[in-house]
Amino acid sequence: MIFKDKTVIVTGASEGVGAAAARKFADAGANLMLVARSKKNLAAVAEELGNKSRVEIFAMDVSDAEACVDLFKKAEFEFGRIDVLINNAGCHARGSVEEVPAEDLGRMIDVNLKAPIMLTRLALPYLLKSDGAAIINVASIAGRTPVPGSATYSASKFGLRIFTFALAEELRGTNIRVAAVSPGPIDTGFIMADIDNTPAMTFSQPMSTADEVAQGILDLCGNTQRELSMPRSSGYLSMLGYLVPWLHRVLRPSLERKGERAKKALKAKQKAEQTGD
Repeated sequence: MIFKDKTVIVTGASEGVGAAAARKFADAGANLMLVARSKKNLAAVAEELGNKSRVEIFAMDVSDAEACVDLFKKAEFEFGRIDVLINNAGCHARGSVEEVPAEDLGRMIDVNLKAPIMLTRLALPYLLKSDGAAIINVASIAGRTPVPGSATYSASKFGLRIFTFALAEELRGTNIRVAAVSPGPIDTGFIMADIDNTPAMTFSQPMSTADEVAQGILDLCGNTQRELSMPRSSGYLSMLGYLVPWLHRVLRPSLERKGERAKKALKAKQKAEQTGD
């Protein structure tokens, strides 16, 4: 897919995968509308990319319906067209359903599932006018296999995957590609800043970088793949988990032990970096 002069909206663009995706699209010549709650952090990314691309920022909460409407109006006003929507913004309140406040459980559904659906619906009239459009949803391996301690997060990402697949069928025959990227653990603050509360099972899988996931997002815009699991080995393992549920239960103790070892190693590395050792 050629991105020169096309307009890409990236949510959750102030850091992590969103910021990495913004860099990839800027290198490819796209116009960028970067979305996140922190105006300061967005401005820093925009300043970094301003010599490569036309960049606008829009500080908002993606669960705010009125702000979502305004986002598309601003993008069309600034760039005259909208071609790609990257639904990347997400949140995770870790802990069992019993432990996490009900408000935080609802917040995960609002940000991880409701917001992408709402943004997609608002984007469609603009995308249908494009000569080549794409909607890429950032799901998760957690949406492919149950993760204790992340039940609502898993549910939100499972829902986002199914929404992606169903939407792709609805839009079959149009100019809009629809796909999802489903990463395992990613080496960003989303996990690493909350490593103590992240289940050991998460670290049993190889960790991707934000740049690798961003490249996957870029690739999905231009190919026919419906879902990209990262790494692929985790995708195959998660598929076995829901096709053969008892196998997941049998493997879980060994995976948790493996994850606990990896988690301890990462925490030791974090401590060394903080102390300069």
